[in-house]
Amino acid sequence: MVPRILLVEDDDDIRRQTSLLLKDEGYEVDEAATAGDAIARFERRPADCVLLDVMLPDGNGFDTCRTLRSGSDVPIIMVTARADTYDVVAGLEAGADDYVIKPFELKELAARIRAMLRRTRVKESGRTHIELGGRVEILPDEGVVRCDGVEVHLTRTEFRLLCEMADNAGRLFSREALLESVWGYEYVGDSKLVDAHVHRLRAKIEQDPANPRHLVTVRGLGYKVTR
Repeated sequence: MVPRILLVEDDDDIRRQTSLLLKDEGYEVDEAATAGDAIARFERRPADCVLLDVMLPDGNGFDTCRTLRSGSDVPIIMVTARADTYDVVAGLEAGADDYVIKPFELKELAARIRAMLRRTRVKESGRTHIELGGRVEILPDEGVVRCDGVEVHLTRTEFRLLCEMADNAGRLFSREALLESVWGYEYVGDSKLVDAHVHRLRAKIEQDPANPRHLVTVRGLGYKVTR
């Protein structure tokens, strides 16, 4: 089955060029120029990946991302014209899995999408049940996480990140190692992807996210999961 990309971009030239590139890469492309059209199209026929511009004529990509994320764990890549921390982190905190900055190389974008689609399933760990502190329960084969017996919704990327670290509890992971194992490519020098996802995970599984017990920071080195 051909993967389907929902391309949300209000600039006609950029949308047309990006759409042609993605079609050349073998994807089916559904195009939208507004937030409202993007949400309506996704509700009618969900995509396998969403490429979402930050600036849209009827709103912003952050709100659109939150709306899509509220009902789906589809991989979302935000596109921003600003490289500053606010736009990037705001997009990731809204639920995006990745981001690219304009102007971007179309071939690099296609590689990002391929990596994202390859990584939609959790890597086989050989373990069917992982517990953290007696209150966090992870079922890798079922895609389920429970905290205090209540199921917690994670995006596919959040789930992969948690499983990767929990399956290797006590091991220190550098940000670069997590980018390679969870996102599927090297992104040297940029920690925002990992940091934002760790922050979101803590908000969902820790009793006190400001003082995490299980998903801890090793200052200057990276992160590890403790039981």
